[in-house]
Amino acid sequence: MKLKYIVIALLVAAVSFAANAQSVKKHGQLQVKGTQLQDQHGQPIVLRGMSFGWHNFWPRFYTAGAVKWLRDDWKCGVVRAAIGVGPKDSYLEKPEWSTEKAKTVIDAAIKEDMYVIIDWHSHDIHLEEAKAFFTDMATTYGKNPHVIYEVFNEPDKETWEEVKAYAQEVTKTIRAIDSDNIILVGTPHWDQDVHLAADDPITGYDNLMYTLHFYAATHKQELRDKGDYALSKGLPLFISESAGMEATGDGPLNEKEWQTWIDWAEKNKISWVTWSVSDKNETCSVLLPTASATGGWKTKDLRDSGIKSRELLRRYNKK
Repeated sequence: MKLKYIVIALLVAAVSFAANAQSVKKHGQLQVKGTQLQDQHGQPIVLRGMSFGWHNFWPRFYTAGAVKWLRDDWKCGVVRAAIGVGPKDSYLEKPEWSTEKAKTVIDAAIKEDMYVIIDWHSHDIHLEEAKAFFTDMATTYGKNPHVIYEVFNEPDKETWEEVKAYAQEVTKTIRAIDSDNIILVGTPHWDQDVHLAADDPITGYDNLMYTLHFYAATHKQELRDKGDYALSKGLPLFISESAGMEATGDGPLNEKEWQTWIDWAEKNKISWVTWSVSDKNETCSVLLPTASATGGWKTKDLRDSGIKSRELLRRYNKK
């Protein structure tokens, strides 16, 4: 009889893990206190999940089925809808279609009890378009605690003064509608120069965090040192994009350095999201062209980065 009860207990625990790990039902409205992301109970929370690729390049994966599979099989607690801004077929050319793709992922994440990052995936400033997009997003989803706004993916050549002024305007637009959901602010040099934001942060708003992006084969201790400096100055960080290869998105995985980054993020209770759900012929695309648009992916459908990303997410989201 004891064995029977042990088996039942294990099954209950497994179901509980699948249903509740990083779930919005469990953790609710997120908040920032000091450098720490917290849940509605004031407990530290580390979100771990996957970013979809540029919606305009890999729209076929922007499906409810893919979101559900990432939740159920990869154990993601968060997904990121990377709404491309600038290249062909992006938001600037097709705003209605782009918004539809975003909402497909957002609606699915809400249904699956997940957090979701609405990412303005741009390398340049497009202020008026960003304000229009986030007005729509905040109006539609601002009452949902699932939502996180990422207002500028990766500034490249912009100064921190330019990024800060832009982010203040977009933040003001969002906060006029949604007073409390988390807002992620990009930093210069592809989200490397978090030390600049640490020395001159945005003031007057709550629940802001700043994004740090790493690609482990390129970015190593020097970037972690910048992260440590930012944390020491009280700047809350969120790793909204990361992976194990070179910053080009290609080249071999550096699994040792990747693990060092994960260890650093976990030690500092910093959320991390991996790039990307796409099937381009490059290392950072976690899927092969055989992968279904709606999930159900087998090992044979995954690149090495996909196998590793899935393993990391399943391991750390059990904690």
